[in-house]
Amino acid sequence: MIKKFDKVSKRKRRHLKIRKKISGTAVIPRLCVFRSAKNIYAQLIDDENGVTLVSASTLDKDFSGVGSNKEAAREIGKKIAQKAIQKNITSVVFDRNGYLYHGRVSELAEGAREEGLQF
Repeated sequence: MIKKFDKVSKRKRRHLKIRKKISGTAVIPRLCVFRSAKNIYAQLIDDENGVTLVSASTLDKDFSGVGSNKEAAREIGKKIAQKAIQKNITSVVFDRNGYLYHGRVSELAEGAREEGLQF
């Protein structure tokens, strides 16, 4: 019997390996990225208190355009960086959530770096 290749379970295994090594604090939160087929989401998370500090996604009301391309990912990176700087957060730990650092994930990171987040 041939086993079907399961992308989601492989990504979740990679994510657990990453999460063993990194965690966010109130001073240096974790920038967590989730991408679906149609949208991209980003959150700044304080893992010590279990609180989401800032979030941005392509589903927000102030976002217009297609949510599944690189331009949208870069725009969301810029928005989350602007919101973070308003809350006096300048450095974060990047959590790519098991995804390869390629395409929309890297564009989101570059957009956040352009606006002043350090990681």
